[in-house]
Amino acid sequence: MSTVQLEIPEEVLISLKETPETIARELQILAAVKLFELGKLSSGRAAQLAGMSRVQFLLLLGQYQVSPFSLTTEELERDVNNA
Repeated sequence: MSTVQLEIPEEVLISLKETPETIARELQILAAVKLFELGKLSSGRAAQLAGMSRVQFLLLLGQYQVSPFSLTTEELERDVNNA
């Protein structure tokens, strides 16, 4: 496993009223959600990055208003028509 370090200004931590550990965890989850949303990671790999099971990750997506489905409306319609 690799480690990535981020420098967070003390003022940001004070503004957020969070500890460095809490912010690190939240940033890890936010990165996983965004990379999944952008299609750069599968749900399984994003869950791995977030440090949780795939099911937990998929359920978490709703809190960030990210759909677990990557199909466009046209792709979904095509799938329905082909069913």
